Amino acid sequence: MDEEYDVIVLGTGLTLYKRFQLLEGPPETMGRGRDWNVDLIPKFLMANGQLVKMLLYTEVTRYLDFKVVEGSFVYKGGKIYKVPSTETEALASNLMGMFEKRRFRKFLVFVANFDENDPKTFEGVDPQNTSMRDVYRKFDLGQDVIDFTGHALALYRTDDYLDQPCLETINRIKLYSESLARYGKSPYLYPLYGLGELPQGFARLSAIYGGTYMLNKPVDDIIMENGKVVGVKSEGEVARCKQLICDPSYVPDRVRKAGQVIRIICILSHPIKNTNDANSCQIIIPQNQVNRKSDIYVCMISYAHNVAAQGKYIAIASTTVETTDPEKEVEPALELLEPIDQKFVAISDLYEPIDDGSESQVFCSCSYDATTHFETTCNDIKDIYKRMAGSAFDFENMKRKQNDVFGEADQ
Repeated sequence: MDEEYDVIVLGTGLTLYKRFQLLEGPPETMGRGRDWNVDLIPKFLMANGQLVKMLLYTEVTRYLDFKVVEGSFVYKGGKIYKVPSTETEALASNLMGMFEKRRFRKFLVFVANFDENDPKTFEGVDPQNTSMRDVYRKFDLGQDVIDFTGHALALYRTDDYLDQPCLETINRIKLYSESLARYGKSPYLYPLYGLGELPQGFARLSAIYGGTYMLNKPVDDIIMENGKVVGVKSEGEVARCKQLICDPSYVPDRVRKAGQVIRIICILSHPIKNTNDANSCQIIIPQNQVNRKSDIYVCMISYAHNVAAQGKYIAIASTTVETTDPEKEVEPALELLEPIDQKFVAISDLYEPIDDGSESQVFCSCSYDATTHFETTCNDIKDIYKRMAGSAFDFENMKRKQNDVFGEADQ
């Protein structure tokens, strides 16, 4: 019998060796299969970011446990350094000379005190008209400092932001600092047992409100009538719906290609060098350091997050593809990871929807980008919400509890 729903959300999942068609399977040195939970698209959560707020306000946190990522690093001149994001760290950092440290410290104080609703904090900067390039010039910051500020603190992938109004960048740096302040080691969190826990948590919440979660159901067809979606066909049965949410793989005729991303999953038997033997970390390689147009990202997690066998580490290098030899583009990242036990290389097309879905009621997301945090993904989620509901997503309206359900994350 056909079932009827208001909204259907489509998703998929695969095992690692099957996904990369390695028929010989993992060697015995990898340990037991059930010890591993490898994310194909790694993303960290900003501790004070949008996804954490969504998890808190929807109370999905009752189904999740998180661990703080131990370090945030930036690449300069072939070496990696801890990202300085406080006044104290700025003065102690080896990234800058003595005079540069003082100027950067003044910049951080300016950002921390900046309030877009209080002109007294502007110090001559117009948040809507002054470019970020002019703000850097105001504090006389050099190119290396601009690189790690824009790419490791504000988390931009390119330098396009430099000539945009400075408010967005200032808010991004404040988000990084506020996220870092919550737990101290880094601004990032990662769920125990991997990102697969996130959809499981939402599925449990959905079940409480009458949702249905179907595993291993192939999608044979999306059924349209008079230009609008009316259901999804699977194994001869039809689940009828009024709205459909999906990723680009389900609706190739409704998306356009917007680029490519390369991700290389590396299994290691050691922590990354020069990270103080951290069990987890992020490393950002700013574009200018390796003569590129976009950054290279490395995120590393391990057995400490219950995603790998004891003593094993998972490091993923990713970047936006710019040439016909994508693997060569991530070599600076792979050099930091040597020796590597096993590599899994994935080159993925990036897609974006060609319409807003208002007529068809088919709401397609964008592909995951190369960044190693969820902020851009959350912007996409909010955009889909606005297209579906006709009004902007409002965090305050979603609040159910003021209390921070995270409490003290396991550090």
